[in-house]
Amino acid sequence: MPQQSMTTNKVSYYFSLIKQSLKGEDMDYTSGSLRRAVFTLAIPMILEMCMESVFAVVDLYFVGHLPDSSHAIQTVGLTESVITIVYSLAIGISMAATALVARRVGEKNPDAAAYAGMQAIWLSIFVTIVISVLGAVFAADILRLMGAEETTVQQGASYTRLMMGGSLVIMLLFMINGIFRGAGNASMAMKSLWLANICNIILCPLFIRGLGPIPAFGLTGAAMATTTGRGIGVLYQLYHLFKGKSQVRIRARHLKIDWSIIRSVVKIASPGTFQFIIASCSWIFLAKLVAETGGDHGSAGYQTAVRLLIFFILPAWGLSNAAATLVGQNLGAKQPERAEESVLKTAKYNVIFMLLVTMLFLFGAEFFISFFTQDPDVKAIAVRALRIMSAGYVFYGIGMVTINAFNGAGDTWTPTWINFVGFWLFQIPLAYLLARYLQMGPLGVFIAVPVAETAISIAAFVLFKRGKWKKVMI
Repeated sequence: MPQQSMTTNKVSYYFSLIKQSLKGEDMDYTSGSLRRAVFTLAIPMILEMCMESVFAVVDLYFVGHLPDSSHAIQTVGLTESVITIVYSLAIGISMAATALVARRVGEKNPDAAAYAGMQAIWLSIFVTIVISVLGAVFAADILRLMGAEETTVQQGASYTRLMMGGSLVIMLLFMINGIFRGAGNASMAMKSLWLANICNIILCPLFIRGLGPIPAFGLTGAAMATTTGRGIGVLYQLYHLFKGKSQVRIRARHLKIDWSIIRSVVKIASPGTFQFIIASCSWIFLAKLVAETGGDHGSAGYQTAVRLLIFFILPAWGLSNAAATLVGQNLGAKQPERAEESVLKTAKYNVIFMLLVTMLFLFGAEFFISFFTQDPDVKAIAVRALRIMSAGYVFYGIGMVTINAFNGAGDTWTPTWINFVGFWLFQIPLAYLLARYLQMGPLGVFIAVPVAETAISIAAFVLFKRGKWKKVMI
């Protein structure tokens, strides 16, 4: 009977934690149980990243059922590969916003946190307008540069034009969520992406296939749905950022451009952005290499596998975001040892999750791939790619947490150098050697991914344990 009572109490305790984390109640993450802190931050962050990964998977699912789907899948995949540059900028700036906001919140200065958040928004707008215009104008050239055949370019240029032209909503969705995460309000970041995805899921089949007076836009409809869904999510964010009850609330006095704070954002975001651009450019190169050595079917298979990999990597990235917030707030509260302990605890949970996903992909690859394509050639390549690339998942989990720990501390240069060496000086040459010189084709690219990612994760963990990130001032 006492044992049953203990079990009931434990279930009740975790249920109350889940309820609290989803409601988004303000908490002090600089004191109390670390397990509780990780748990309440991680749940909404994981769900937030699940929703971000759903965007690409939903598009891939619906366009995968269009006639001549290999060209459509290739267009979505190649466009997503290029848009990762926008993601890199968005993550870099949002990472700076998270670090600054978390540090100010840890110092019990929400007004300064609001100033920092607004300046990050201004910087995001300035940067993304340029990218949106260039992406919309040169959409067809972007696809050609990525190695797409002319048929794919003709069919997919309008999709790429809309996706690149809508870069601003991608940027703001990431960036504003970075502010919420830094404030410890991960629930609001989650809710905005849930709303954006629900809209995308409803609009995708509607715009792609048409209904009643709404014409069928085909592949272009997928871009229309995704951009509209993200735009609605941004409007929801802005409402709560300006009118909500969070401890970080932007008011009229915060709207004035403050170049000193913007310089602080740029100082942290520049290496952080470059850090992710390095990784993005590596993925772009790999996508191009697969397209050149594997043709349309090889490219479509690789892109399908990558979308599935990202679908499960992003929740793990969400869990690692909890480490960034905990590091930032605890360093602000002058508790570096608690910050380190929170990272190690988060890494432990991430490893368990990634191990389960690895087993899922090793034994269920064909099942998952069959949801997105029935083309036997595309399917065979996608299954092989998924099994090989997921082999390093456990190491990815450790690497994500330690990289985000550096970023949460404001030490964005260390992971930038790790990525530069790991991706550009190791992964790209290795992939080229295997695919071209050893004539392994796409298989060589698949092998290079887990090998390089594992090396990057080991290097990140070793440097994290040295502890220099604890002394960074922002």
